[in-house]
Amino acid sequence: QAQLVESGGGSVQPGGSLRLSCAASGYLFSKYCMAWFRAAPGKEREGVAILGSAGVITYADSMKGRFTISTDNAKKTLYLQMNYLQPEDTGMYYCAARFCVRCNCPELRGSLFKNWGQGTQVTVSS
Repeated sequence: QAQLVESGGGSVQPGGSLRLSCAASGYLFSKYCMAWFRAAPGKEREGVAILGSAGVITYADSMKGRFTISTDNAKKTLYLQMNYLQPEDTGMYYCAARFCVRCNCPELRGSLFKNWGQGTQVTVSS
């Protein structure tokens, strides 16, 4: 059974870094667009980054230059490297998958993604 399991969250001071992982068992990255979303208390869920099944990467504007999405095909794992973290980056981070073969998937819309992990908490505070 296909499954998405996030890990790597934690507490960090402003300016710090974290690397989130998403173990994507049962998924082929060539057939699925993979994405990271986040949800902060009192705020709507927002898209962070997408890696399309065709290899194109899309970032939300506020994450450009700070966050990097990547995959390790051999480990079937999706990553999100987060640098220069700020308190406004605090939230639950979710991995998501959307079946779409050879797609760019440029839209950071959660409604387009059918498969979700349980999330991992990131807290940025001094």
